[in-house]
Amino acid sequence: MSVMTTIAAVRSFHPARSPRRAPRPRVVMTAVRSSTISAHPILTKLQRDCATPLPVLRHVSDAMAADMRDGLAADGGSDLKMILSYVDALPTGNEKGLFYALDLGGTNFRVLRVQLGGKSERVVATEFEQVSIPSELMFGTSEELFDFIASGLAKFANEEAGKFLFDQMGRTRELGFTFSFPVKQTSIDSGILIKWTKGFAVSGTAGKDVVSCLNEAMERLGMNMRVSALVNDTVGTLAGARYWDDDVMVAVILGTGTNACYVERVEAIPKLLLDPNSKSGSMIVNTEWGAFANGIPLTEFDREMDAESINPGEQIFEKTISGMYLGEIARRVLLKMAKEDRIFGESVPEKLQTPYSLRTPDICAIQQDSSKDFEVVGSILHEVSGVNSNPSSRKIVMDVCDTIAKRGGRLAGAGIVGILQKMEGDTKGVIFGKRTVVAMDGGLYEHYPQYRNYLQEAVTELLGVEASKNIVIEHSKDGSGIGAALLAATNSMYEH
Repeated sequence: MSVMTTIAAVRSFHPARSPRRAPRPRVVMTAVRSSTISAHPILTKLQRDCATPLPVLRHVSDAMAADMRDGLAADGGSDLKMILSYVDALPTGNEKGLFYALDLGGTNFRVLRVQLGGKSERVVATEFEQVSIPSELMFGTSEELFDFIASGLAKFANEEAGKFLFDQMGRTRELGFTFSFPVKQTSIDSGILIKWTKGFAVSGTAGKDVVSCLNEAMERLGMNMRVSALVNDTVGTLAGARYWDDDVMVAVILGTGTNACYVERVEAIPKLLLDPNSKSGSMIVNTEWGAFANGIPLTEFDREMDAESINPGEQIFEKTISGMYLGEIARRVLLKMAKEDRIFGESVPEKLQTPYSLRTPDICAIQQDSSKDFEVVGSILHEVSGVNSNPSSRKIVMDVCDTIAKRGGRLAGAGIVGILQKMEGDTKGVIFGKRTVVAMDGGLYEHYPQYRNYLQEAVTELLGVEASKNIVIEHSKDGSGIGAALLAATNSMYEH
């Protein structure tokens, strides 16, 4: 595989860069001097500030568990929102029939259908389609947006054929709606929009039930379909993984952003009035763990990035472990090295000074380089940051990337152990006495092997070799879409 093919393959897991103005002419270096010795103090300090020895990991996992309890006691009780999903029944494998899912979380939405065949056949067939949302609808009215989504869904539903069979006997098609914007969920099939994010500024939706908005749009088109489950992507991932493995208790998304959810006992949720109609005595809780901030080791580069972000002082855990930010932290370190130690020569290219120009897929590709003289690193630095480099400076760059990935992966592992500790602390033996599966999804986890290894390493360190053998951390690719359809089936108004 060529150097550039390798780069392209590793980079593909992350969204494309935001459009930027045309770059100025590249600065051409006439010479690049080696500054290995003078660059080391910055690298050494970075490694010290990012260090996650066992006591730090233990503090993070203990604080995560404590914040979870406080967040379950009352809304606003901790940095963790601990949002109730009202998913109190998970797929069993007995589900049968044709079900749909709609995933709305950005500038595209995805529609999916799945034919379920019960225990014997499981997933008979799946089919999906992705639709781009016109930019004007992102700033239009609520009715315009949901009418557009409903029309795309209607077109997709009209193409049912082959293995997809719907029982027409007086039935309505049922849909799982993955809605990745802030909502106050009030039941399994209702949720009030708190605010639009991700560039949306749709009028007339805030304070309204998004399920009603979609159901009404489908009714206007005369569609024979209704929403039977409203979920977020993390909850969908847990449900999708649980369908295949009854031991799944936790789901974590590690991609551009990050989140985690888990199965909680209803009696362990003080802020929830006990529901006598709960099907299982348990409920999936969405932690929104990106907001966690207790005891996280931070550097000057983290603080600068946070101060210049759109949400200063918020989402600190997310800013140290997720794909949106790891590359930017590395860029800031390299920029300081370029300015103060001139590791890339006398000039500092403008590209290197552009925020978010170095992305997490780039630092991932850098860490995969095993070529002579780190040629892949040199190619990436030249293409992305406009710098020329030598083997000595490339090695420093690799060490910077590894330091940031190591901290991120190990903190994510400590967060997972915090969730497991909270569950085990309430009911001894529920977690550590048996096989427990943590379902993972997201491009960062899937495509960054060093990050993934550091995460597993931290889990093993915290739990010990023997106890950690029972904790299975498993990739569940694209589980959220099928998971939403499965939750529509689980919460169906009809018997399977």
